Parts: sequence; C-alpha cells; structure tokens
Amino acid sequence: MVPGYKFRFNNPLYSLDASTSDLCLSVFPWAEFRTTKGAIKLYVGLNHAGHIPEFITVTDGKVGDVTVGRTIDFPKGSIVAIDRGYNDYAWYNQLTEKEIFFVTRLKSNAKTRIVQRHSVLKNKSLTSDHTIEFTGTLTAKKCPIQLRRIGYRDPETGKHYIFLTNNFKLAARTIADIYKARWDVELFFKWIKQNLKNKSFIGTSKNAVMTQIRVAMCVYLLLAFIKFQSKLKKSMQQIFRLLQLNLFEKRDLMALL
Repeated sequence: MVPGYKFRFNNPLYSLDASTSDLCLSVFPWAEFRTTKGAIKLYVGLNHAGHIPEFITVTDGKVGDVTVGRTIDFPKGSIVAIDRGYNDYAWYNQLTEKEIFFVTRLKSNAKTRIVQRHSVLKNKSLTSDHTIEFTGTLTAKKCPIQLRRIGYRDPETGKHYIFLTNNFKLAARTIADIYKARWDVELFFKWIKQNLKNKSFIGTSKNAVMTQIRVAMCVYLLLAFIKFQSKLKKSMQQIFRLLQLNLFEKRDLMALL
C-alpha cells in the first residue's frame, strides 16, 4: 500500500476536477474562451494512493467538465469523487453499469422519491441515509436505477450537504469523508501552480503550452517517486527545495535526502 492512503477499503479512490488557466486572447489566439478572453483547462484524475495524477487531459476553456469525464476509463471497482459540475444522470448510469462507484453532491432541484430509509448515527454528524430513485421524466429515463442519498452536517461550519452515490456497502460517514477528501485535488492544483510555475507560460503556441504542462506533470511524478523510494517523511515541498538548491551538484540522491 502506498503511504498516505487513509481509507480502509481496497477500492482505488480518485478525485476528478479541473483547473482553469486564464490566457490573454491576443497572445494566445488559439485558446479562445470568451469574446476577449482565452483559457485552457487541466483535468486531473488524482489517485489518492500516493496522490498521483493518474489521468490528465488538457483542453481549451470551452470544453465542458462532463465531456471530459466520460472519456476517462476508470478501473472497475474504483470510487470517483466529483463535484456538481460533473452532474450528468446518464453518466451516473453508465458508471454504475461499468461497476464504477461515484460520490457527488445532489443538485437541489433534483426530483426524487424515497424508496427506503436507513438508520444513521447522529453522533457522526449524519442526518439521513436514503435509497432513492429519480422521478423527473427525463432524469428517470437517463438514470433508471436506485441510488443512495446521504445527509451530512459539517460540525465545524454547520453547513448541510446532500451526497449522492451508487455505493450501498460503505458506511454513510465514509461516503461523506470520501467527498471531503476531494479537496486533495484542489491542493494538487495549488501546489503545481505555486511550485512548478504552471500558471505563466514561456511560449505562446499551443504546442509550447502543452509541452510546459506535460513537463510539469513529469516533474511532479518524479518527485512523488523519489518521495516513495526514499521512504522518508520529507514533504514534496522539502524534496523539491532540496533538489533546487543542489541542481548543478553531482551527488548521490538518496544520500542527499
């Protein structure tokens, strides 16, 4: 097991999200997004076992999140945490048919019917655990299966969340924790922007931008591999700074660490 994987279940866990980089349209005319604005999106399917960006796609700013989500071939039995930007009832049905689990937030205007109520542990901040099915004409046609709806109130903020999943085996609190763990992919985007300068680009052509992003991903993967191989408790940040300071020194890497 890769260090840092905190969940007890054996299913591979992924968080899928995108980060948008704004570009000046006059300098990057190929990245047209809005009338006077350009943008590209970096989509990452982050594997929580080692926090590895296992799936990576780069598109222009106009491409919808669900469009990219459908193209990713997650392994059978895996769990994918996604936000409401990936809401697509037909896709939920497709994932279920492929035996891939998802955890997301239910849209407030979704029309549903409770099929079965399950008991919950109030001391775990849970408010409800229901088996539901969609009742909207189009929604029920796109997703004719029963799903699980879980209510959770964050004890720190008091905010109430409604989660939707096709996993009926894991504890309700585990489902809530899985969605909370989705924040790791946001931290990943923040880290690469701060440390790998993935927000400002050296070249202006599409190939130059794509190359810089791919190089950044390669650097991150090499750092993750070094961290895993060294078996030390140094953070990625510490390893990165150490390598920067010794970039032009010929030294044994493991001895340096």
